[in-house]
Amino acid sequence: MTSNTPRAARHEPAPADPGLYPDLVAAGSLAAALEVAAAEQGLNLGTVLSDDSDPLRTAGVASTAPGREACWIFIGSESRWFNINGLCRGVQLLSGSTSDLGELARAAAGWRKGAMLREIEEAAPFIEVSELAEAHERGPAEAVIAQWRLLLEDLRQEARRLGLARQTLALAETASAEPKLRQLYPFTSHWSLHFTTCTGFPYSWNVPFVDPLSDGRYRVCGPSRGTVIGEADTAEHAIALVVGALKADCGPAVAGTANDLRDRQIGRSLEK
Repeated sequence: MTSNTPRAARHEPAPADPGLYPDLVAAGSLAAALEVAAAEQGLNLGTVLSDDSDPLRTAGVASTAPGREACWIFIGSESRWFNINGLCRGVQLLSGSTSDLGELARAAAGWRKGAMLREIEEAAPFIEVSELAEAHERGPAEAVIAQWRLLLEDLRQEARRLGLARQTLALAETASAEPKLRQLYPFTSHWSLHFTTCTGFPYSWNVPFVDPLSDGRYRVCGPSRGTVIGEADTAEHAIALVVGALKADCGPAVAGTANDLRDRQIGRSLEK
């Protein structure tokens, strides 16, 4: 999509007040201060990653667990806080904010050694463990089940006030009763209902999706947005069009991202 609207000038984040972080200033960087906080507790963070261009603002801790990316820590500029987040196969599992550097070190150490989310939360109570994150931790099948339930709950809330939400809810309820779609990971975008064969972001675009129309009807497209499969008067007809256009080997959804799916497909092609 293109636009003639001038882009806003990019503003770099305001520098943090050194008075909020005397421990970081004394250590020379967030990474160094984090290493000190970990060492004081007998924790091993490995080599803590740092941004040389702004060493007080960010730091990262690599994980030894398969699929887990390095968790990254960012500091607040107006008040003292440390925000941590960690991705695993395209899903943010680790998140939380604290002003306590020691507690932060315990969370990072747990992520590094592959501790379960609840174990990390027990060691560092500021960590926020969502139901969906725990489901992803248990595997893609559990993540799909949780995502369907949470999606339907959210749509039922929104349907009380928005017509398009009511249409999308009708789609989701119909799709959730269809076994071929129930095994895929559902999500919505601008009230369109999508299905992906992977549970991490970026999601795959290899399954048709449905747009609710302002006149109460539906348009089924895909897999690419420019391909229209057909229009339907009812949610049931729209979902039937999606099911009819599915590939024979579609699903169940697997852990990872669309990029992972592409890499696996390339790998299989090279093996032939």
